[in-house]
Amino acid sequence: MNLLEAMRVYTRVVERAGISSAARDLGIGQSAVSERIERLEQFLGCQLLQRSTRAFKCTPEGEIFYTHSKQVVEAAAQAVSEVSRDHALLKGYLRISAPHCLGEGIIPEALRHLRDVCPSMTFDLVLEDRALDLISEGVDLSFRLGRLTDGSFVACKLGQVPRMLVAAPSYLARAGAIHGKDDLADHPFIRIKGDFDNELLPLVDPWGHERATPIRTAMTTSHWRPMYDMLRSAAGIGVVKVPACIDSLRDGSLVPVLPGYEVRPLDLHLLIQSKHPFPLRIRLAVDEIRKCMPEILMARAMPGDAR
Repeated sequence: MNLLEAMRVYTRVVERAGISSAARDLGIGQSAVSERIERLEQFLGCQLLQRSTRAFKCTPEGEIFYTHSKQVVEAAAQAVSEVSRDHALLKGYLRISAPHCLGEGIIPEALRHLRDVCPSMTFDLVLEDRALDLISEGVDLSFRLGRLTDGSFVACKLGQVPRMLVAAPSYLARAGAIHGKDDLADHPFIRIKGDFDNELLPLVDPWGHERATPIRTAMTTSHWRPMYDMLRSAAGIGVVKVPACIDSLRDGSLVPVLPGYEVRPLDLHLLIQSKHPFPLRIRLAVDEIRKCMPEILMARAMPGDAR
């Protein structure tokens, strides 16, 4: 039995809390994963996992073995990488999470850059708007928008993602031009759940003062795409993240509302599991993302939005 490979499979099963999810990550069949876990338990002479129809968890021995296995697998990968010093030969698996709105354009560009630098590495991109727990979800790197909460991670700021209050020209032609912020409540507002739940839109006036402006929500959605499509179809007004909607802003199918006012941008961070030392594959990925992200954001910005 290849003990190191068995440890790698076992750590992935624990982190993904299931055989099928781990098998997809590893690119092997579920039966192969199950067989390796069973052979590992026979080799160790103890049960590592407790399985039932509703529960999947480690035994006390399994918890201990997972902790040490994780360290061994990462140390082995780092040892090979440090000796070779050839990024093109760097192998390993990198699981990355990001919000859906960044999954079109921004993140694929960053991954293309990483693939050019490390063509032998395997990348797994998970698009999820909720804040994932990096350790329990087995996530190595996570792109996070907005204010950070406490957690077991190290945060690296990549820049800012501008936002804009917009509408379709055909909607404004039908509903009438919006001349002042006090007019916003007269128009149907389309938004993502969690954004502006208090029915107030913070707008920064031309003098830099932020004012909470009432809005009237007509529709909420858990995903940015329906909101975007509804805005393009002249259903109302809403706030978009500029990089996700840059094509419509540039071709004029969406136009700014109250261009003298600003919706504050969102900070973009890259989160890393808080463990030291960081494996070479993690350090390299963070360095390369920090290099390429300013250019990627600039390419998908409106004039005057560069930060």
